[in-house]
Amino acid sequence: QPFNPTSFLVHAVSNIICSIVFGDRFDYEDKKFLTLIELLDENNKLQNSIQTQIYNFLPTIMDYLPGPHKTLIKNTESVNQFISEIVAAHQESLDPACPRDFVDAFINKIEQEKGNSNSEFTAETLTRTTLDLFLAGTGTTSVVLRYGILILQKYPEVE
Repeated sequence: QPFNPTSFLVHAVSNIICSIVFGDRFDYEDKKFLTLIELLDENNKLQNSIQTQIYNFLPTIMDYLPGPHKTLIKNTESVNQFISEIVAAHQESLDPACPRDFVDAFINKIEQEKGNSNSEFTAETLTRTTLDLFLAGTGTTSVVLRYGILILQKYPEVE
């Protein structure tokens, strides 16, 4: 039977990113994980709206106007909250001598740079970097994999 592999690929890629960044994978039916994917997917769609593009150039004015850019901001705050909760849990169970994942390594670097006022290693930077990894990695990687599957379908002799 034909099927659309998009959701399977997005879930798999997101879970691999979670494994690298958080040191743990989520069950594919986990509500928090599914909510994270839905928020990221919705934000990808909202980024194409004209209001969101105008917001990128005129944020002060657009703060007073309704539109999809408001939803995008709210979704981003929800994803930041999700990431912040995981970072807080990592800080509580951190063993500086044995980092488990990207978050632990970043937290170690934050501690090393504590005295440096010019350091870019902050909790906010950690949250933003993690968000960037999800935004950049999930969509692009799953699309590339989807195109790879299509190419293999078109040229079965290559498969």
